[in-house]
Order: sequence, then C-alpha cells, then structure tokens
Amino acid sequence: MAQLDPLDRPAWKASVPFWLVHAVALATPFLTPFGWEWVALAAASYAIRMFGITAGFHRYFSHRSYRTGRAFQLFLAVLGTTSAQKGVLWWAAHHRHHHRTSDTADDIHSPIVRGFWWSHVGWILARRYDETRLERVKDLARFPELLWLDRNHLWVVSGYAAAFYLAGGMPALLWGFFVSTAFLWHGTFLVNSLTHLFGKRRYPTADHSRNSLLIALVTLGEGWHNNHHHYQSTANQGWFWWEVDVSYYVLRGLALLGLVRDLRLPPRAVLEGREGDPQPGATAPALEAW
Repeated sequence: MAQLDPLDRPAWKASVPFWLVHAVALATPFLTPFGWEWVALAAASYAIRMFGITAGFHRYFSHRSYRTGRAFQLFLAVLGTTSAQKGVLWWAAHHRHHHRTSDTADDIHSPIVRGFWWSHVGWILARRYDETRLERVKDLARFPELLWLDRNHLWVVSGYAAAFYLAGGMPALLWGFFVSTAFLWHGTFLVNSLTHLFGKRRYPTADHSRNSLLIALVTLGEGWHNNHHHYQSTANQGWFWWEVDVSYYVLRGLALLGLVRDLRLPPRAVLEGREGDPQPGATAPALEAW
C-alpha cells in the first residue's frame, strides 16, 4: 500500500476543534432538555450561515456572479466566516483551484481521484492546504478588511458562538452553534463529495459533476452542480423552474432592495447545451465593490 504523503495527513492538533464540535453536537441531546424551539434555533442558524457560504463565499467571492457595495461585501464575508470554514480568501482561493482542475490528479478534493472520505473531510484537515493562496484571489486581496478577516476568522466564529450563550445560555450555545455547525459542515461538504458521484448529468462537462435535488434542498441550491460546472459564473445554479435554488431567490429579493445588482444568468445557448464555459476554471471578470 502506498504511503500517504505527510502533508496529506490530518493536522491532528489543529483538527481538535473540528472533532470537538462533533462530539459536543452528538452529546447535546443528553446535555440539555429537548425542546422544539432549540431545534428551530439550530435550523435557523444553519440556514442563515448556509446562505453566507452559498451566496457569499461561493457565488460572490469565488465566482463574482453579481455585484454589491463594499459594506455588503463585508457583511457577506462576515456571515460566511461564522460557518467556521476558515477564511473567506482561503475558501475562495481553494475553490477556484478546484474549478481549474476538477476531477484531475491536481484537484484538491476529487472523490473520483481520492475517494469519498478525502473529498468530504480529509482534504480540509490536511496540512497541505493550510495556507491561503493569495495569488489566486488578487481581486479580493486588495481589500484590507477581507485580508484581516481571513487572518482572524477564529475571532468571528468565537464571537458568533458567544452571542448564543449570552442570548440564551447553554442550550442556545449547544443547539444554535454546535449542532448547527456540525450539520452545516457536512451539508457543505456534500457538494465536494456526493455531487461528483451521484445524480444526473445534463451537460457533458469534462469532470464528473452531477445534479441532485436532495443536495440542492440541503444546501439552498448548490446541488445543481453539473449546471454550475457547465457554466460557473451565474448567480443562479437552478436554471429551470423546477430546480429549487433558495439562495438565488434570496439574492433576487436583495436585488429588489438595492443591496446587490447585476445578477449573472446563463445565456440561452448555455441552457440549451450549445455553449459551455469558454474558460473552464476561470473566474468572472474582477468587479468593483461600490
């Protein structure tokens, strides 16, 4: 059996908080009396932060699929950071690399090349990917507030957790932060793993991306992954009326309020499969935050 590269092994000390969150989440029903209000709190915390990942970290920062002002850009960055998935620049840089190398030997989390466990959890715990690759996000790194947030993401996560404790004591902390965070992680990770293994392929992309209604429901619209890999710089990932995309519906509402604008949509030729992404793996042109 081939030896695992030391850089691909879990950074066990640095990974302690990851496993601790899971342990506390599993123990929560035994640590505090059950109440549906706590389940609702966990679900709300999950949904709000999932939007921060899908509409913020993914569709805005990674792909620049719409425009917004600098203040709301910072809000999206902070909201996504509360998900405890490292910094905004770290997230976007690694995701852009994934699109450039999807399902090849250079892809950081391909289940086709490295298997389910690696694509779902292993890569994010590995020493190899600790560094934020700023050269991949030069358009974002010019904002000093995003650089600061990327370097100090743990302060944001800690503040989010503390807010639950101050507002509702230990039950609010356990359900609103620990339980929702564990579910949020695995909901997000499903896009890296299962949407390259199970589902339907509408478009013959060079990778193994697939569409899944179930994962779209869990992730507020990210399950239409084959659509996304076919043409990545769109604000919507559900392209047809039956493809549920909650994140896009919220973005449409925010556009009506004037908080976001210029939502990119797939051209008709793309929808019909006559055209694909002209530069697979490339991000949309850099946009100014006004």
